[in-house]
Parts: sequence; C-alpha cells; structure tokens
Amino acid sequence: MTDRAIPGPSRPSLPVDPAVLVVAIGCGLLLAAGGTILPTFLTAGYLLQQLQIASFLGIIAAGATLVILLGHIDLSVPAAITAIAIVTTTVAGSQDPMLAALAIPIGLLTGALIGLINGIGVAFLRLPSMVWTLAMNSMLIGSVVFFTGGFKPRGMAPPLSITLSLERSFGIPNTFLFWLVVMVAMFYLLHRTVYGKYLIAMGNSEKAVYLSGIRVRLVTTLTFVVAGVFTAIGAILLAGYANQAYQGMGDPYMLPVITAVVIGGTSIMGGQGGYGGTIVGAIFITLLSSILSVLQMPEAFRQIVFGVIILAMLLIRGYKRSFR
Repeated sequence: MTDRAIPGPSRPSLPVDPAVLVVAIGCGLLLAAGGTILPTFLTAGYLLQQLQIASFLGIIAAGATLVILLGHIDLSVPAAITAIAIVTTTVAGSQDPMLAALAIPIGLLTGALIGLINGIGVAFLRLPSMVWTLAMNSMLIGSVVFFTGGFKPRGMAPPLSITLSLERSFGIPNTFLFWLVVMVAMFYLLHRTVYGKYLIAMGNSEKAVYLSGIRVRLVTTLTFVVAGVFTAIGAILLAGYANQAYQGMGDPYMLPVITAVVIGGTSIMGGQGGYGGTIVGAIFITLLSSILSVLQMPEAFRQIVFGVIILAMLLIRGYKRSFR
C-alpha cells in the first residue's frame, strides 16, 4: 500500500473525547462505591487484581476497536476465544516436545486464520460483518463441540502463558505490563502509520477512500486478521490464567468487549474514536463487574446492565449527530 492523498483526517484526533472523561469520572465513582461496599476494595492488592482482570478485556478489545473504527463489528470473538484456547492447550499438552513448544505460535495462527476468514467474507464476498461473524461464531461453537465430543478438553496451558497471566514483576501483574506494551503498539499503529490513517478514513467514507485508489479490501481483511491475533493473545493469556481451556470460555466477553469500545467513545458507525477510550472503558467494565459480583448479582443482570450501557451510548451519540 502506498501513501496517497485520501479524504478525512490524516490521523485520529488526539484531544480527549468527552465520552472518555465521563467514563473516567464513572471509574472514580465506582471506586468510591466499591470502597463503601467492600473495605478491601481500595487496597493496592485488590486494585492490582482488577487491573490484571481488565488487561484480558483490554487486549481482546484492542482488536474490536480496530474493527469498529472501520465501521464493522466482530461477533465471532466469544467462540474464537474458546476455540483458540482449546487449540493452544491441546497442542501444549502434546507428548511431542517439539510440537508442544509451538503451542503459542499455533494459537496465534489460529486467531489470524479466523480473522482472515472473517475478512474475506466481509471484504470480498461483501456480506454484512454482523451476519458473517455471527455465522462464524456459530460454526466455531460447532467445531469446538465436534473436536471435544462435548467433554472437557484435554491439554495444558503453555508455561509462557501461565507466567504472563499469573506471575508478577516488581509487584505488578505481568498481564498488566503486557497490556502496557499493547497500548503503546496500538497508539503507534493508529497515530503513526499509514494503516491507521486509512483505517480512520475508511470508517468515515469507504467509498471515498476507494475512489482515491486505496485497496480497501486489503485494509479490511488486514484489520480482521489483526483483530484475530489480538483475540488469540487474549485467549492464550486466559488459558494461562485458568491453567486450562473449557467450552464456553469466551462467552462472558461478548458484551463487555463491545461495551468497553463503545463507552470509550468509539463510534459504532466507524471513523471516530481510538484505543485510549477503550482502555478507560475496559477498566470501567471491570470495576462495574467486580461491584456486581460483590453484590452477588446474577450473570443475567450483568448482561442487562451491559446492554443498557451500550444502548445509552448509542442514543447519546445519535443525539449528538442530530444536533450537528
């Protein structure tokens, strides 16, 4: 891809989105509420644990941010997490040491392959991303059941994923340190590369970008592949955190991933937002989930809360567009 003149902003806008400030304030309110409900909520150990949990969501949501910035959505994330984790742990538990050593690369390639299939369906077959990725999610669920026979998968988590997920360096969870690396990589990708410029421009007007001579199909496919890799990283880390893989492993991440991106200021229509908001959104969702857990709220209620948050943000952004 060559750097050509394209319509729209040359890079994502850097000023802080008001939505991000609102969510950041919300994080502060959740901390205050959590400290009132549970005395240990504001201790260093508990907060570091929350950052560790938020890191899994934040890493997976990095890929979702790219896809949504493009103006699409990926609903195959839950089943992809489960499938990638099962593939990784199965390979890691192999009796062949050489094959077991390739568990993480194979897991990453599995995520890239899922992303590639999603990208081909959306970019080349021109099917709506919501429909294609939802069908992909269903096929992955069926593949997992077929592979495991409906029983608990065998295998073990790769030692590196256990180290990154459970251990600490300088008292800080390795998962959070790894998330910091992802943050730097995402900011560089979105603000300092030609790809980031194309991504934002396509989210604003894919037709205009196409008429400018940019290979929009390649950019779309590449975005889904990168998103698949981020999903794979999250799945491998989750397998290390649980020291196993199991069916339905990714189910709890469907709404939280989308919610973290949307409340972080990224427009569901594409072309507006960035990863900074997703970071704050992931922390907000983690703190909210923790408080709901302390209050012993059922999972069904949590899903209702996430759905209400998404609808509220969509309504707010709809009103903002109508008054422009």
